[in-house]
Amino acid sequence: MPTVTFDKATRLYPGGQKPAVDALDLDIADGEFLVLVGPSGCGKSTSLRMLAGLEDVNGGAIRIGDRDVTYLPPKDRNIAMVFQNYALYPHMTVADNMGFALKIAGVNKAEIRKKVEEAGKILDLTEYLDRKPKALSGGQRQRVAMGRAIVREPQVFLMDEPLSNLDAKLRVQTRTQIASLQRRLGITTVYVTHDQVEAMTMGDRVAVLKDGLLQQVDSPRNMYDRPANLFVAGFIGSPAMNLIEVPLVDGGVKFGDSLIEVPRTAIAGAADAGDRTVTLGVRPEHLDLVSEGGRGLAVTVNVVEELGADGYVYGSVNVGGETRDLVVRVSGRDVPRKGEVLHVVPRPGETHVFSTSTGLRLHD
Repeated sequence: MPTVTFDKATRLYPGGQKPAVDALDLDIADGEFLVLVGPSGCGKSTSLRMLAGLEDVNGGAIRIGDRDVTYLPPKDRNIAMVFQNYALYPHMTVADNMGFALKIAGVNKAEIRKKVEEAGKILDLTEYLDRKPKALSGGQRQRVAMGRAIVREPQVFLMDEPLSNLDAKLRVQTRTQIASLQRRLGITTVYVTHDQVEAMTMGDRVAVLKDGLLQQVDSPRNMYDRPANLFVAGFIGSPAMNLIEVPLVDGGVKFGDSLIEVPRTAIAGAADAGDRTVTLGVRPEHLDLVSEGGRGLAVTVNVVEELGADGYVYGSVNVGGETRDLVVRVSGRDVPRKGEVLHVVPRPGETHVFSTSTGLRLHD
C-alpha cells in the first residue's frame, strides 16, 4: 500500500476570504490509520475530499505513493470512500451493492461473486448478501458500505464520519471492528471524525485541525500527554483538561494557596515571551484531594456525575478574583455532595504549562 502526502495543500472556496484548508503539510505512512479530527468547519472533511478528488486544490500538491494526483479525477486515484450516509442503492441486494463498482469496471461475474463472498466473510455479512439494505440495521448497512470499498482493493481507504448515524453502543462496537479490520488488511486509511474519543481509540496517529490549520499530528498517547498548544489541550480528552491562568512566582506558579513547581524551561519561555502569567493545564484525573489547611485550591461542588467506578465533580474556583470552572475526577465510592468545598492540588509532574500570549506549550 502507498503513502499519502499533503504538500502545502490549500483549498479556498470561491468568494471566500480565508482558506478552508491552509497549506496542509501531512505525511501518512504506508498502511497507517490516520484520523483527522477537529470541530465543525475546521477543514477536516474538505481535506479528505481534496484527497478523493471531490474538491479542487488551489495551491500545493497531493501525492499517493509516487503519483501526483492533485489534478486527477477521482476514478483514476485508486481510492475507495465510505460516506456518512452509507450511499447504498435501495433496490439492489447487499451483494449487488458491494460488487457494483466492479461490475461497472467490467469485471466478470464469477470474479465479482468471489470478491463479494470474501468480503462478506471478513465483515460477517454472508447471511445477508441476498437481502436489500432496508432489511438491515444501521451497523449492518455501515459494514456493507465497508464491503463495497474492500472488494475494490483500493490503495487508500477514505472514511468521512462513517459512525455518526449509529447509536452510542453500536458506535463503540463498530469503531473496534473498523480499527481491527484496517490492521488486518493493512490498507492506508484516512478517517475523519469530530469525535475526539473515536480519534484517540482508533488512530495510529491523530491530526488535529482548527480553522484550516494543522495544530498537531502525533500518536494518541503523545497528544494526550504533550499537547502542543492550548487548543489541542482543551480539545483532546474527555472531560477536557482544566486550563487556568495563574501568576508566575519564584520557583513556579501560584495555584490557590500552594506553590506549584513547573519546569525551568517553562519559566524561561514565559519570560522570553514577556508573560507575567501562564496558563496551567491539569487533567481531571491529575488533581488530588487534600485536607483543609491552607493548601491547594478550594473547589465548590456544583454538579457530580457518578459513573460507577469513578465520578466527575464539576465545580467553581476563585483564581485572581475571578470565578472559573474546574473538573475533578473522584472515586465512585466516595463522591461529594453539591455545595461541599474540596481542596485540590495538581499531582507532581502532571501539569502542562502554556504561554498566555501565544497559547504554545512552554516545555517538553
